[in-house]
Amino acid sequence: MATGADLEPADPGDVALLGARHAAVLDRIGRAAGRAGRDPGAVRLVAVSKTVPAERLRAAVAAGLTVLGENRVQEGEAKRALVPGARWELIGPLQSNKARRALETYEVIQSVDSLELAGRLDRLVAEVRGPGPPLGVLLQVNVDDDPAKAGFAPAALEASLAAILDLHGLRVGGLMTVGRFVDDPEAARATFRRLRELAARLRAAEPRLGPDLSMGMSADFEVAIEEGATVVRVGRALFGERPLIAPPPA
Repeated sequence: MATGADLEPADPGDVALLGARHAAVLDRIGRAAGRAGRDPGAVRLVAVSKTVPAERLRAAVAAGLTVLGENRVQEGEAKRALVPGARWELIGPLQSNKARRALETYEVIQSVDSLELAGRLDRLVAEVRGPGPPLGVLLQVNVDDDPAKAGFAPAALEASLAAILDLHGLRVGGLMTVGRFVDDPEAARATFRRLRELAARLRAAEPRLGPDLSMGMSADFEVAIEEGATVVRVGRALFGERPLIAPPPA
């Protein structure tokens, strides 16, 4: 396995390009937060790194994009040792049989979508990681009742929330959703508003639920921030258009 000393240094041109794009996204975050009367520092940026090769991610880290989000367990698993200095979050679906591997790679799992998966992660976390802080997770909610999307139905989350919060191996930071795939960002606003309103209702009954709302991607993150997002997951605005099939890691 490659070590830090074996890796090619980040390309200075790519560092400069990604740094400029990072600054532009932060500016957009700041302006959206300002419109909502919010502190831009309360919004955390996750750079969605799916299909981006490891050498380019080293440039991203050098440009300050140190929190990387992957959709597939195995892709982050392959890249982790090749991208020193990154912090990895799983933002795509997690099958129960890959829970152990996810715990070995990711600091945060944003896509917990069932009580069963939460329980499995809780059982494995001490075994895989040993004594230490609980695993940070977000609970994915399908607020649009879209059959093509994963996530708790709101009523199912309400019924399961107390049991999940009782799992000592997990720290439930809040909720996550995937917005509608629409041409007009405004069309996604209703989804984001529903997640915010659901979180407020759940937290009123169960204050142990954390404050995070992970919602919004490149096409609509500004609308998501206006509706209360504390985490935005941005890929295309940082890395550009990418192939549908992931290249092999560098």
